[in-house]
Amino acid sequence: MNKPLPIWRRSGVDLRLLLMSVLLIVMGVVFNIFSGGVFLSPENLYNVAQQTAVVGIVATVMVLVIVARHIDLSVGSVMGFVGVLIAYLQYTSGWSWPTACLAGLAVALLVSIYQGWLTAVLGVPSFVVTLGGLMSFRGAAFLVADGKTQPVSDEFFQRLGGGYDGAIGVTATWVLTGIVALVLLFRMVQKRRALQRYEMPTESLTVDLMFTAVPIAVLVVFAWAMNHYQISGKDAPQGIPIPVLIWAVVGIVLSFIVHRTRFGRYVFAMGGNPDAAELVGIPVKRVTLMLFALLAVLVTIAAIVSIARLNAGTNSLGTGMELYVIAAAVIGGTALAGGSGSIFGSVLGALIMQSLDSGMLLLDVAIGKRMVIVGQVLIIAVVFDVLYRKKFGDR
Repeated sequence: MNKPLPIWRRSGVDLRLLLMSVLLIVMGVVFNIFSGGVFLSPENLYNVAQQTAVVGIVATVMVLVIVARHIDLSVGSVMGFVGVLIAYLQYTSGWSWPTACLAGLAVALLVSIYQGWLTAVLGVPSFVVTLGGLMSFRGAAFLVADGKTQPVSDEFFQRLGGGYDGAIGVTATWVLTGIVALVLLFRMVQKRRALQRYEMPTESLTVDLMFTAVPIAVLVVFAWAMNHYQISGKDAPQGIPIPVLIWAVVGIVLSFIVHRTRFGRYVFAMGGNPDAAELVGIPVKRVTLMLFALLAVLVTIAAIVSIARLNAGTNSLGTGMELYVIAAAVIGGTALAGGSGSIFGSVLGALIMQSLDSGMLLLDVAIGKRMVIVGQVLIIAVVFDVLYRKKFGDR
């Protein structure tokens, strides 16, 4: 007689993501205790949220790159190159910020298509191509402005970075939270009706409500925290920072692409078995080029958010970011062997990485120790992924 499946399996919950969520909560509690209550303060949570957004934006598409059995080690350098170029065009050349951003996007597309062409058409391993890009485009970032920092002063552009006026305010935050909560409840009801229509088994209403109430509760707590952070000199609290909203929109769009489009299905098919994917007619080369082009778009968005937050384009922009982006994807359950991964997992991974870094900074951990810990966390995440797949497969 077969044993009944555990509730988390029947409800379609990924155990790895559940464990990562628990780990994030435990980390927050531990850091909060040792920092004397600073870590979970609204001010620190606001800073963590807007800082995580840059890594999170790129990590969402890095999931798809790794799923397709590729890697991009040059994302930090390309982001620095594009960011300095956008700032240079605004400050030195006097371009408007939309025009400068479009020019930056065009350059990023050229870079990614070049690297994608070498990988997809010539068959050069993406690891080698992007390793060369890591060095080359970091040098290009220096060449653009001759090593000089390029400040940006447009007030609207600066808001995209989540600074002084870079949030949506209290009222809009609560309205947005309420809308998202209603959408989650509607999706739950819609899913139950669909299962009942096709006479498929459903969980009890209590269980479904519980699984829906948890993310709603997290959103409410997050909104409350953002609405209790007030910058000195302002009359009202900040609310949700704009970079987080950009990250959320990127995540939703990428989730739609993964689950609802042919392109998304092709990427996962390629990662599962590239040879079989080509035999069944999937245009592997074209999909790979499209994937690198999508990466260019999100790297440009991340560059815009980053220089808007710093109010300048600097040569060090994005240095070491490739480690955090890849780590976020892997910690979130993306298999380095390809074939499986999730956008939501990258969100959790990015939050874990940034929370770890922020917590160690608050505890005044030396930079050498921080680097050792971050590197070992990445190794532990890969070991956990290997052991999990041996035990449960890709379920």
